[in-house]
Order: sequence, then structure tokens, then C-alpha cells
Amino acid sequence: MRARFIALAAVLLAAPAIAQDKITFATNWKAQAAHGGFYQAVADGTYKKYGLDVTIQPGGPQVNNRPLLPAGRIDFLMTGNLLHSFDNVKNKVPTVVVASMFQKDPQALLAHPGQGYETFANLKNAPLALIAKDGQFSWWQWLKVTHGFKDEVLKPYNYNLGPFLANSKAIQQGYSVAEPIYVENQAKFKPVVHLLADHGFSTYSTVIEARTDTVKNKPDLVQRFVDASAIGWVNYLYGNRQAANAMMIQANPEMTEAEMEASVVLMKSQGIVDSGEAATKGIGAMNAARVKDFFDQMVKAGLYKAGEVDLAQVATYQFVNKGVGQDIKARLGGK
Repeated sequence: MRARFIALAAVLLAAPAIAQDKITFATNWKAQAAHGGFYQAVADGTYKKYGLDVTIQPGGPQVNNRPLLPAGRIDFLMTGNLLHSFDNVKNKVPTVVVASMFQKDPQALLAHPGQGYETFANLKNAPLALIAKDGQFSWWQWLKVTHGFKDEVLKPYNYNLGPFLANSKAIQQGYSVAEPIYVENQAKFKPVVHLLADHGFSTYSTVIEARTDTVKNKPDLVQRFVDASAIGWVNYLYGNRQAANAMMIQANPEMTEAEMEASVVLMKSQGIVDSGEAATKGIGAMNAARVKDFFDQMVKAGLYKAGEVDLAQVATYQFVNKGVGQDIKARLGGK
């Protein structure tokens, strides 16, 4: 019996390891808690379990990973909201959205407490709105058409909190899971935070894009990456995320454990990741009706012309809405 055991062990040790598909996944900014599920899937071996050897390539202020996807230099790209995806289709860039990790875009407007801005409708009366140029030419146009905001109050936001903190009547843009933390750290007060998503800005966010040829020729690879990423997000939100946080701090030393934990609290309380359809169909959920709703809003805002974007090419829904990770979420007590 012992000889048979030794022989079997020798065979197992000699067997070649199962090959892992090497994947480069690029993000649109430096490592932070809003990317946590992807790092979690690396740190806890979920990608490896799905036969994937994933390298995460961070973005940043001097790094533009977007052109690398159609050029074939990366395999998947984490981008912002659907405006980027509409532009890709309009410009005939051969990419497609395969999943959306965020049900709500974290784009928000911040205000000082006690200044009458606790109600979203009152924000349009602020005498100063600090909005970055890209925001002025995108979602600010939607705010004007839909909610009556005025260009006269605009001043550029240069990602410096100073002007906002110095003027209690000012409002400014912010990433709802980041800037509120920075305001509290620097000024020792909690700002009023209004998510645009809670007032009709219906885009999906933190979407995963793939090349159209990858979707066509390697659907199993795409499915494994989407499923493992969804599970990574479940484990990051509801499980032990220390290893993932450590990876992100190593990749971006500007981050701290405390900031990332505060960001997770905000992601949960605001329903950024696990709300809406994701609550029942799994993280990453999408549907065509919501994509059309957002596009129609952007047409009304003047960002696009009706019919100039073929919405059937914006996203594919074959890899999502399957309840992946829901069993793990239940086991971890996620709510």
C-alpha cells in the first residue's frame, strides 16, 4: 500500500500544472478602494482558480491606458461610465462593454453643511460651482438641461480642495467614495454629498471593456474574467480584504488602510456596487433598457445626436446577470 501511495504521489508531482491564461487588465487611475474587487481576485487566488494569470496595470494622471485596448496591448480595460463607450462606438473603435462593476456612477456634488444645500434642488442656486473641464462638457450639460444649473457660476476645479473649503457657499464635484473622506480629513467636517445617480444620471460605471474580437473568438476567457471579477468584488466588500488593501498600498503608497476602509463604508452605504439589479442578478449586472435611457438623456443634453450611436454595439449582456457570487455573498452575510 505504501509503495502504491508513493508511486501515485510521484505521478501527481510529475504532472504538468494547468496552464493559466495570461491577462493584462488596465485601470483608469491609480490603485484605490474603488478598484478593490479586482485586486482582491488577484490576492485571494480567485483569478487563478478561474485559470487566469492576471496582471493589473494601473492608470494615473500621466498614464492613458485607453488606446492600449484596441491596439491589443492589454486584454481588458476598466473605464469610467458609458460616455466613453458611446464615443468608442461613434468613432468605430472595436471595443465593447462586457460588465459593469458599479451600478451607480460615484460622480457627486459636494457642499458645506448648514448652507441650505441638503436638498439637491437648491444646489443650482450656489454662487460658485467648481467643476473640472471634462465635467463641464459632459455631465454638467445634463445638469443644465435636466435640473436648471447655470454656466455663470462655473469655475474650473483643479483637484485642490482649497477654494471649496474657503467658501462655505461653494459646491464642487467629487468622487463620492473619495473626496468626502479628504474633506473630512482636512477640514474636520462631513460634507453634504449628492450622487448624480440618485437624481437621474443613470449610467453604469466602472465598466469592463474588451475588444470585440476577444468577445467573438474567446467568449470562455471573457466569461471567466467577468465571473472572477464579480466574485472578487463580493469578497472585497464582505470578506477579508486586508491582502487586497496591502497590494493597493504597495501599488499606490499615497493610499492608507484607513482611507480605503472609509471608502468601502461609503461604497456600501451609497449602493455603488451592490444595489439595483446587482442585488439579485450579481455584481456586474446590466440591461439594454438602462443603456438606452442614459443615451436618450445624453441626446437631450446635447452630447449626441439621436441615432448616431448604434446601442447594440455598446455592450453585450451574455456574460452577466447570472447571479455569480450570490452564494458567497450569502455565506459572508453581505447585505
